Amino acid sequence: MPYSAEISRQNPSCFLFLIDQSGSMADSFGTGESKKCKADGVADALNNMLRELSVRCAKDDGIRNYFHIGVIGYGASVSAAFGGNLAGKEMVPIREVAENPTRIDQRVKKVEDGAGGLLDETKRFPIWFDPVANGGTPMCNAFSYAKKIIDKFISEHPNCFPPVIIHFTDGESTDGNPSSRMKDLTATSSSDGNTLLFNCHISSSPNAPIAFPSTPDSLPDQYAKMLFENASELTSYMMDFAKTQHNFELQPGAKGFTFNADLVLVIQALDIGTRPSDLR
Repeated sequence: MPYSAEISRQNPSCFLFLIDQSGSMADSFGTGESKKCKADGVADALNNMLRELSVRCAKDDGIRNYFHIGVIGYGASVSAAFGGNLAGKEMVPIREVAENPTRIDQRVKKVEDGAGGLLDETKRFPIWFDPVANGGTPMCNAFSYAKKIIDKFISEHPNCFPPVIIHFTDGESTDGNPSSRMKDLTATSSSDGNTLLFNCHISSSPNAPIAFPSTPDSLPDQYAKMLFENASELTSYMMDFAKTQHNFELQPGAKGFTFNADLVLVIQALDIGTRPSDLR
């Protein structure tokens, strides 16, 4: 049965994050209080994801290397995008990620006070990745680079739960149509199934958010439709988990694609992608 390999220290899986860092990522998205620069929103979502993965892998004896993590940015260049001690590294065990944030910020969050009001609560927020918005959108080059990284990981871990790629972009490639490069990437496979691609489209369009659709009919433009078509279908486990744990109303053929969705949904999508079995 595909997508059922146990994730363990002896048989880790991996996440590779592809981040659009083009100049247009300086534009805003969202509405009201949630409106922010695209690059800032993606950086917050990615740092949250890395923190969640670190917590998930924390056991009594420390952080266990259940996953390897890569972050690739593409804009003025295509390169590894971790900062600090991890700068220049393409794929890093999760323990090394958890132990090496670039810095720790203090973030203020509104929390309920138990009496119907809200209080400001300051929390530590580790930063591994800072927002960048500069240059073009060399998406084809980025996916070719990603495939080399995934090919290497699979060669070293041929029986792993398939790699998961999470791609954040505002949609329009400047170095050609990336569809064939995306297909090349998702054609890679371990013995447990093909590599999974989540495409998260962040647009300045006012269209309503969409999460995990099964058809492209409601998508507003060709870029969103291209990203939808090349995203992976959610596995049966992911479908069940999304329905039962997050109350998503998904149709058969739902894909790992979001359009202008609250980026918390993207973190939930990551949760969907990390629970194929109990980690050992």
